[in-house]
Amino acid sequence: MPAPDSTRAAVLHGPGDLRIESIPLRTLGADDVLVTVDAVGVCGSDMHYFSSGRNGQNVLRQPTVLGHEASGTVTATGSDVTLEAGTRVAVEPAVGCGTCATCRSGRYNLCPFGVCFGSPPTHGTFSERIVAASRAVHPLPDSIPLEVGALIEPLAVAVWAVQRAKVRFGDRVLVTGAGPIGILVMQVARAAGAAEVIVTDVNDARLERARALGASAVLNTAEKAPELSGIDRLLECSAHPAALWQGIRTLRPAGRATVVGQAAPSVDGLPLAHLQRWEIDLVTAFRYAHAFPTAIALAAEGRVDLAGVLTGRFPLDLAADALRAPVKDPSHLKVVVRPGDTTARSAAEARTP
Repeated sequence: MPAPDSTRAAVLHGPGDLRIESIPLRTLGADDVLVTVDAVGVCGSDMHYFSSGRNGQNVLRQPTVLGHEASGTVTATGSDVTLEAGTRVAVEPAVGCGTCATCRSGRYNLCPFGVCFGSPPTHGTFSERIVAASRAVHPLPDSIPLEVGALIEPLAVAVWAVQRAKVRFGDRVLVTGAGPIGILVMQVARAAGAAEVIVTDVNDARLERARALGASAVLNTAEKAPELSGIDRLLECSAHPAALWQGIRTLRPAGRATVVGQAAPSVDGLPLAHLQRWEIDLVTAFRYAHAFPTAIALAAEGRVDLAGVLTGRFPLDLAADALRAPVKDPSHLKVVVRPGDTTARSAAEARTP
């Protein structure tokens, strides 16, 4: 059967203006696959676009489908694709152009020419179907449910962050921010061999979830900075400059701080003299490169609990509610949109099988 030429999708026209519409699908190329989308995770970037029409320095300039954390089933393939229809996959949203010097070096996450699903003006995955390059889809083992497969993308973020942080066996690790990325970073750091992983936040519900999923200790920093020292690795996942500055002070000499949460364009207060005096490395992490296979393996082996961060599900017609949910209820961690599921639920029913 010929591939469809259109799909229903949630299209953002402006701040707070999300409409369910039929949009055209691009023609299936020789190296493309058609994916019927099962689930799409709601990311903080989606929420920023929805609330203000921008995320960092990128601005919504034309109607765009949001979403980039997707899983689904391959239902059609181009002539050069060896993957079979019916394969369950996680979708990698940004794979670079594949030909520039940066991509050829292996760091395709830094490609200056690449595009990313759901990053305006590129249409994303809050859609019943998408067309993707075959190299952007990763088969899922049977042990990973499709709905949970949508969380492979944020898990890949965590894998790359821990790799950039150079977490080693026996390390003491501090993770600032107990959102979905922070909790996944905590689990990956434990899987990488960290002896102790401490998580800080200002939300007790999120801290309790971090504890339940394996944090060695949790600290609420709403009233005072963490009284810690001798930390080997800091992974800052809250995007609050104060958390980074406070976390740096906990590091041992020659420790390493990694910025994971989306940074503001510029920030004041960098303790440069302190970094220099103690030769503390300050590095950043942006998306990931070649991290999906590791993320899938960690989830398949049960070394990371993805279902434990899933707190809500919504049908495509209620995608706007999904984008509002973590703001209305800060205890939410990861919310998913189920484009093909008209029975998707939310809130207290979210964890019901």
